[in-house]
Amino acid sequence: MSLFLHYLSMPYLLEGIELTLEVTALGLGGGLILGLILAGMQLSRFWLLAAIARAYTVIFRGTPLILQMVFAYDALPHIGIKLPAVLAAGLALACNEAPFIAEMLRAGVLGVDRGQLTAGQALGMTPSVLMRRVIAPQAIRTMIPAFGNEAVSALKNSSLASVVAVQELTLRSTQLASSTFDFFSIFFASGLLYLVLTATISVIQLFVEWLLDLDRTTRRERKLADYLPWRRVDLATKLELADATVADPDPAELADTPPLALTREERARRATTIARNNIAVEAKDLTKSYGPQKVLDGLDLTVRVGEVVALLGPSGSGKSTLLRCINHLENWDAGTLRVGGRRLGFDENGKRLSPRAIANERASVGVGMVFQQFNLFAHLSAKENVAGPLRWVHGMTRIDADRRATELLDRVGLSHRADALPRHLSGGQQQRVAIARALAPNPSVLLLDEPTSALDPELVNEVLEVIRRLAIDDGLTMIISTHQIRFADEVADRVAFLSGGAIIEEGPAHEVLTNPRNPLTARFLSVMEADKTPEAVR
Repeated sequence: MSLFLHYLSMPYLLEGIELTLEVTALGLGGGLILGLILAGMQLSRFWLLAAIARAYTVIFRGTPLILQMVFAYDALPHIGIKLPAVLAAGLALACNEAPFIAEMLRAGVLGVDRGQLTAGQALGMTPSVLMRRVIAPQAIRTMIPAFGNEAVSALKNSSLASVVAVQELTLRSTQLASSTFDFFSIFFASGLLYLVLTATISVIQLFVEWLLDLDRTTRRERKLADYLPWRRVDLATKLELADATVADPDPAELADTPPLALTREERARRATTIARNNIAVEAKDLTKSYGPQKVLDGLDLTVRVGEVVALLGPSGSGKSTLLRCINHLENWDAGTLRVGGRRLGFDENGKRLSPRAIANERASVGVGMVFQQFNLFAHLSAKENVAGPLRWVHGMTRIDADRRATELLDRVGLSHRADALPRHLSGGQQQRVAIARALAPNPSVLLLDEPTSALDPELVNEVLEVIRRLAIDDGLTMIISTHQIRFADEVADRVAFLSGGAIIEEGPAHEVLTNPRNPLTARFLSVMEADKTPEAVR
């Protein structure tokens, strides 16, 4: 035992640890930098860059690290590049680690829910802002365990540096054992030293995971996540989640006096006023296909400022595609589409704009969108989901953005859940946060794509009540894709019924819904009426 402890503290072996850590640090640091480049190339829109990165990955993942180290130390001098042994070993390890790290990074990026990216685009975020504020924060958290595992692997692989005469821990242990013939004690001590190093990496990994855990809600804790640019919570006024102390308000309490459906006279006066307003959205002969499937077939639609239009029709009739085209989340094949008189996504010469320019134009034109699946940013609280885009896209100060977010969350009855993460909210609460987020920049047009289709029946009314108040009280221009017939009758000024990618009937909401002229519209309405769940018999 005394001999074992002697080897364990021997300076000769401890100096080998220093060289082992140098090679590991060079390999991980260089691998991370090169891995970022490779991941960016593979995710690029340019196929040639992706092909080069993929070829690099195949080569360096398919050849042994020991050969790569020999090449870096012995072959590079033939082309005039002579590297010290430690640097050559570190370079080879970095080149070998890069494709593995690149795949980790790529998996983290691709693992972020696509709906969140679509929501970011709809809010006017440029690709760089999306990467910094939405993708990277979530991808980093998922990659911490894998990166910890890769760090341990790199530390063990550094032992192969002995092939180019780097006096790291394994080589020194071998030399010492060869001279003393005490193989067991020396290699046991060496193995224990490696175990201490790898255990230290594991502890660091667990500590970073703990620091970045968003579910820790103790007020006295100072999380690293709070100080990161994607987690901009006001530390001075941060509140604890109120699941047990504050009950969610009843949907009927969202407004002191819930608005009722408009009378016939009020509808007539409103229609007269809207007819004099400017055009907010205009689609002419809009055509869109997915391969052989034609989704929009010469569709025409005009929506005026302050008007509420409900899009009805069976699944696959083109309602969602039309809304996504209006916000230029989808390209179309033919026809023209204008929002506020501007061709969103095209310059004055009709040339398509870059993704960054389209994002800036979305923000300036002001088209808000609410999605079926809520698409809240999973790593941000309810308040940050509303306030964050105001800062990142519209340049508002943190104080003003937080104030605006607080006002809107209070309006939708969620001020007490401002610091709750989306996964801590019910479906109805998440959709109300999504509505508040879409309203935050004061959009000129609000698009709602089946806003209640993903909700349980008991949660539908609370979301519809918020939308009803926006339509009747605020006079906001809205285009709603919905299957809620009664809601469309109460709120919409006009109904457009889609079938086969075209509008086959449109007109005043109450008139179309009570006395449809087209047989397809009548059949659809009768089916929807038949599908309603009958009230329970008391």
